[in-house]
Formats: sequence, structure tokens, C-alpha cells
Amino acid sequence: MKMLSGLSPNLKRWLQNLAVVVVLLALLLAGFRLWPHAPLRQGIPLSKVWYDRNGTLLRLSLANDDRYRLWTPLDNVSPLLTQAVLLHEDRWFYYNPGFNPVSLVRSFWRSYIAGGRMQGGSTITMQLARMRWHLNTRTPTGKLVQIARAIQLELSYSKHDILEAYLNYAPWGRNIESIGAASLIYFNKTPQGLTLPEALTLAVLPQSPGNRMTAKTAVPGPALKHARERLFRRWQQVYPTDNANQALLQLPLALRQPEQMPYIAPHFIEQLQQQNRFLAQGSRINTTLDAGLQRLVERQVSAFITRNQQRGIHNSAVVLVDTRDMGVRALVGSADYYNRAIHGQVNGTHAKRSPGSTLKPFIYALGLEQGVLHPMTVLKDVPSSFGSYAPENFDRRFLGPLTATDALNYSRNIPAVWVASQLRQPSFYQFLRLSGVAGMASENHYGLSLVLGGGEVTAQELAKLYALLANRGELQPLRMLESAPQATPVRLLSEEASFITLDMLRQHRRPGDTLAQRPAALPVYWKTGTSWGFRDAWSAGVFGPYALVVWQGNFDSRGNNAFVGADAAAPLFFNIIDSINASYPRLSEPKRPFPANLSRVDICLTSGNLPTPWCQQRGKTWFIPGKSPITVDTVYRPVVVDIHTGEVACPPYDRAQTRTEIYEFWPSDLASVFALAGLPKRQPPVNRCANGVAAVSGNPPRITSPLRNTTYTLRQSQGGRDKIAFNAVTDASSKTIYWFVDDAYLGSSVSKTPLEWRPVNNGRYRIRAVDDRGRADSRIVNIEWIH
Repeated sequence: MKMLSGLSPNLKRWLQNLAVVVVLLALLLAGFRLWPHAPLRQGIPLSKVWYDRNGTLLRLSLANDDRYRLWTPLDNVSPLLTQAVLLHEDRWFYYNPGFNPVSLVRSFWRSYIAGGRMQGGSTITMQLARMRWHLNTRTPTGKLVQIARAIQLELSYSKHDILEAYLNYAPWGRNIESIGAASLIYFNKTPQGLTLPEALTLAVLPQSPGNRMTAKTAVPGPALKHARERLFRRWQQVYPTDNANQALLQLPLALRQPEQMPYIAPHFIEQLQQQNRFLAQGSRINTTLDAGLQRLVERQVSAFITRNQQRGIHNSAVVLVDTRDMGVRALVGSADYYNRAIHGQVNGTHAKRSPGSTLKPFIYALGLEQGVLHPMTVLKDVPSSFGSYAPENFDRRFLGPLTATDALNYSRNIPAVWVASQLRQPSFYQFLRLSGVAGMASENHYGLSLVLGGGEVTAQELAKLYALLANRGELQPLRMLESAPQATPVRLLSEEASFITLDMLRQHRRPGDTLAQRPAALPVYWKTGTSWGFRDAWSAGVFGPYALVVWQGNFDSRGNNAFVGADAAAPLFFNIIDSINASYPRLSEPKRPFPANLSRVDICLTSGNLPTPWCQQRGKTWFIPGKSPITVDTVYRPVVVDIHTGEVACPPYDRAQTRTEIYEFWPSDLASVFALAGLPKRQPPVNRCANGVAAVSGNPPRITSPLRNTTYTLRQSQGGRDKIAFNAVTDASSKTIYWFVDDAYLGSSVSKTPLEWRPVNNGRYRIRAVDDRGRADSRIVNIEWIH
């Protein structure tokens, strides 16, 4: 105030008004800056960049305006690049208000007065304004609009934001915009990892990027090299550097072009784009794919198609899934994405096709689950009708009696249809619906033909089903994005049924195998399939941690006699497995706990039932106590024969006039199959005894515990220690007692040795004891649990 005391009143008033104006102007500028403004990246279309699970680039997709553009924060850009750009474009960037008057005057003089080459004189802020608002700055009026917009940017945003936006708006040659896309395409790295030679190269590109590249080949031309050398000389004047960088600048300049960018797994990426249309633009998308496995599978598919084109095999689709996290590791939608003749851009793994016999393992798994069979149950492969449905086998032959394991691996149709006809809650149709097979018609539409491929599934759905077996009956959806959480598993099969089914499939010999060949390091659990009319050939299975599905056919559904699963799809299936094993020698099968409720029992191999002393061949089978069906063998039976007539001797027997012989008793349908095959069985002798009586001598077992028609009261507080002992008095000729509870096999005991049983629920139970000669005793007991 003292300083103003000596001034005139008018000057004082003018200075006070000036102070008010300055304050108001400062407040106006502060308000303009603090007023919310849309981010500079808003509204700009961005590309998506796709990576595999190990960080390998799969694809950089175009933005909606057909430009490669990735937004990179300034903090993620190498300081070498920002310094090089500022040195080359705008040394006074941090000090000018958005335009440089000296540069503009010099540019105007040279362009319009001196008659020289047109020069812009634009600052970084002015260039950003031109790109953001698409300004025509070749006229004085356009240049004035550009200056005004630059001032607007300076008032609205910080220098940090403006420089970041410039680096992400600037053109870097071809249809490449943004430093993120340029560094990724040209040098296969992020902007943060650029070296000095790379940074200098990129810094000179935004000024006339078309002139820096050879027009036809789009490779670096002499102009780019000379511009970089000039910038490096200026760099040396401002920033200290060493001779190593100078040596690097002398090396040949190599900029990868967009045409050379990876384009891995196109069907996989396109499916992700269709299913995840709302993925953020400009985002880094980490997928579950493994680029190494993808290339390996592609090579095997290509080599197989090349070798088999003369057979009319031109197309194939493959999906490989890691059963540990359900991530898709490889997906080949067709043999050649660019081949129009085979409709190569169709994703065959996502197309509905008839699965042939590839779904049979799940029929047998349900049969195991529901107590219809065990692995060595003997099934009938004979002419059969199921109502109006009379299925045939692929080879139109019948094999007669064969185990469930052989019926599955030989892919016999009639046993599979019979098993399916016995299923209840869920039926095979209901199981497929529960597993997520989409687009199915009603159950009545298919009937039992669903067993033989009457429905349609995709290769991806099939891979999910086989992964269910590997994961001990737990269903999980496929994952294609690393960010996708693992879903809560849904149990559709028991651990025991899944384990046994895989064990059955493990016994399926690969094509060309002989007994002398060394077994593979990793077991393969697999199945083939051939659709009606030879339209589809399949091979699907599990090995190590992976579920693999291979399909061959034509997308237009043309048939080909070569499309047989075992002859066409299986060789490629094993080529892929062998190649993976060779490339990843440490590959191993995930360690999973052994199912708790599973045991091994002795059986008579001919019938799949419990052996008697007359059984000719014995073996073992997996057995689920309380579920698996089993009885005492009745195929091999002793018959007392009159030595004179050869007929059945009637009791009482004269040992001097009789002998005991063992005969096979087969149902008539199986006996006729043996006869047609030239293997007739010896017919049992004629039985003329009254009422057909020709019993085996000896007394049946007599149950002594539990007591007949008795109610047993058990306490839950005992924690399972309350058990009921099964015991029986047996004939001297009996060595083993088989115990059954309501026709469910409980176990066996040596004669006079008790077997303990712990009931689970209240109720009425039928206890039956059968000795190894087929003699039996039974009784009813009641169980009550109390607290």
C-alpha cells in the first residue's frame, strides 16, 4: 500500500482493476482446468491383443476403423522414446502454451513468402488437436483453428495427458496408430522395453510415415535410415551415450510388418470374439491356449491330411483340453483356415455332428453306476429287438457272449442298446441333457437310436464329457480365458463308475498294436466312432492330463467310405499323442485318489459271476459293493450221468453205475451263435428224471446269523461300531459262502468264518447265502436305527 501511495488516483485505479482481472482470469483458467473433461482416450476405437497362457502373442486384431491401435499409459512408455519424440517433434513442449510462435512465423515465411517446401511448425499439442478433431491444417484458416484447439487442450489437460494422448493417436506407418501397436508390430515388444535404436526409429515415423517406408513393399527405406541418423546426432549433443549404441545403429534395420504378425488359432480367437463381444477394447486378453501345443497339433493335422488326400480325407478338427483346469490348450477348427474348397473358416469343433459310438462309454458308465453291470459282466451280442427297434452291428455280424469291457472296446451295438434299455434315472438322454449337450430334441424323438449316434454333439461337448471321466465323474465347463473362474464341479457319475469306465477304455488296443510291443509310457483311454453313412469319423479319449477329440469328415456332410473312426481318426489321434509325449517327456497323469468304495473280486470268466468249483477259467473284476450285480456262476454245472445210457441219472445214485461230468449250460440264443460260428457246444444229456430233478448232492448252507424274522436295533451313537455278523453252517463239500443283501453282493467268507455288515438305513432286508456249488438259504430281517 505504501508503494501505491505516491501514485496518481487514476493509475491506482487502473492497477487495482488489472489485479482484479488477473485474479478473475486465474480463477477462470483454474475453473476451466478443474471442470470435468472426458478422457482423451474416450471414443477412440482400440484393438484387442490376444495372448496364450504363457504370454505368447496369438493375434493383434484390428480396431473398428481398421487400424491397429493400443492405448498405452505414458508411465508404461520407455523414457528413451519420450525423450526421442520430444527432441524430434517439440523440444519446447513443456514450456509452450500449446503453440510455438517462433516456429509458426518461420513456417509461414518459408511456406508462403519464401516459396519453399510447405512446413507445419506444429507443436505436439497442435498435432494432437489435428488428429483428435480431424482438422484440415493446410490453409491459414485451418491453422488458426488448430491453434485454438491446441489452446483448448492445454487449458483442459495436463502436459502428461497431452503427451500420452499424442503417442497413442500418432500414425506410425501403414494402418498402425499408437505407440503400443507400433512397438508390438515392429519389434514384438511393449513400449516399455524399447532400446535406443528402436526408440529413435519410432520417433521419426510420425512425421510423414508414408515417406519413411518403401511404397510397394512397406519395408524401411533410405529416408527412415537417414532421419534416424540425424536424430541420433542431435541425441548425442543433448544426452551422453556410448559407442555401443552407435554400433547398434549400424546394424541392419528390421521392422516386422502387419502381414508377418502371428495369426495363431484363428477359429479359437473367433469363437472367443463371438462369445465375449463385450470384452474391453484395447485390453490384453490372456487365453488358456498353449501356442506350442497348438502348433504341434496343427502340424500333425496338416501332415496327416497331406498323406491321406488320395483317400478323400481333406478336413479335420481337433480340440485338446487340460482336464486339471478345463482350459482349452489347442483348437484346430479345420485342416486349413484359408482353404475355401473345404470351407476352412468353419469351426468344426463347434459344429453339431453325429458322434457315432463315441458316447458308448457313458452308457456303460451309467450301467456301472446303476448296478446294471460290472466290467466282466457277460453280455449277449445276438440278434435282438427292443420293441420296434432292431439294431445291427457295424460289421453285420454277431459275436455271442462277450464281457462288457470287450463289448465297449469292440464297439458292439446290440449290447450297448441293451444296457441303455436298462437305465433309469437318469436315462442316457437325461444324462446328456444334464451334461450340457445343447440343441437336443425330445427323448421320444431319439428312442434307443441315441445310443448309436442318433443325436448330435460338438467336439467341444465331447471333450467336456471325456474330461468328466478323467475328473472322476465331475462335470465342469470348458475355459478359454485365463480370467474365467473355474466353475463349481457338478457330479454326474460316481468316482467308482468313472474309474472303472476309464479302466475299460484303457484295454482298447491302439491300431496296429501287437502283444510284443512295449506299452506306452502314458496309458490312453480312448474310443472311436463312425456315423451313419460314413459322414463322420471320430476318436476321443484321455491321456496324461489331457482330453483329446479328433473329428474327420466334410462340412457339407458328404459321405466317404474312408471315414471310419478306427481307420481314419484314430491314426491322427495317436500321432498327436505320440508327438506330445515326445515333445513333453515329463508329461504325467495327474494323481487322483483311488475311489473309496471299490474292490476286486474273483469271478468265473465265462459268465462274469462268482466262481464255483467247476469253473474252468477264473479271473478278477472291479466291483462296487452295494451296486454291482453278481450271482453265482450257473454256466458250468455238474451232471450225474448214467454210464450205460449217457442220460442224466436220477437219484438215488448208484456210484458203480454213474459218473459226474461238467457241462456248459448256455441259453438257446447264444448256443445258436456258437453253432453258426462253427463252435457248437457239447449238449447236456437228456434228463428224464421226474420233474427234471438231478440235484447236486450235499446240503445247502444254513444261516445261523442273522436270525430269521428278527428286528435288529442299532444305535447311531456307536459311530458305526454296531454291526451284524453273517454266519452259516455249510456242507463239508462247501468252501466259500457268497452273501447277498437284497440281491446286492456284499462279499464272501470262508465256511464257518463270519462276515460283518453295517446297514445304512432302516428297513426290511432279504439276506441270502449261496455256497460255491449253487446251494442257497435266505431269510428276512428288520433294521431299526435309534439315537
